[in-house]
Amino acid sequence: MLGEKISELRKARGLSQYQLADKLGFSRGKLSNYEQGSRQPDYETLKTLAEFFDVSTDYLLGRSEDKKPIHIAFSHGDDPLTEEEEAFLERQLEEFRNLRKKFEQQDK
Repeated sequence: MLGEKISELRKARGLSQYQLADKLGFSRGKLSNYEQGSRQPDYETLKTLAEFFDVSTDYLLGRSEDKKPIHIAFSHGDDPLTEEEEAFLERQLEEFRNLRKKFEQQDK
């Protein structure tokens, strides 16, 4: 999963393994191993990849399909939000953003 994501993101940027490895300060072999899944990056390398591609580490690891998941910092008193509440708020925010884009396009 991780290797597929790295390869997909690299190709979307039009970069060869050599070019990406150079930009990140890796060897091409190391990057190739990540993409093939024969080697797993350490935490710092995972962060470097996420920052370079401007995606979340959750996206790279296959834990989320959202490239940039929403980080909700709401709570209800001392009670943290449940996963269901967070999911609801994320859906509402996504709907709001879609509506805003629609209205912005209409104003042009």
